[in-house]
Amino acid sequence: MTSIPVPTVDVHEALRLHGEGALLLDVREPDEWAEVHVDGATHLPLGHLDPADVPSDRLVVAVCRSGNRSGKAAAVLAEAGHHVVNMGGGMIAWTRAGLPAVAGA
Repeated sequence: MTSIPVPTVDVHEALRLHGEGALLLDVREPDEWAEVHVDGATHLPLGHLDPADVPSDRLVVAVCRSGNRSGKAAAVLAEAGHHVVNMGGGMIAWTRAGLPAVAGA
């Protein structure tokens, strides 16, 4: 099986896409999500990811801590026919860039 290439976007592009209606899908573990996440993101840990549970009517921006797990999630979603991109650098890059986030949930 060949994997479908998934584009990577930086955090500023992810923010722009989210503002235009893309779904930010955070695939980190619950403790990571509770520590900090993007307001309006959807939380679905990678271990529980089922492409059928993810809306397919809009772009999905996959998010994790550093970009590795979200890359795996994005590949799974792409194989299932979703229009998806991976946010490079993950929440580490997001918070370093000073972008808006919710701390402690």
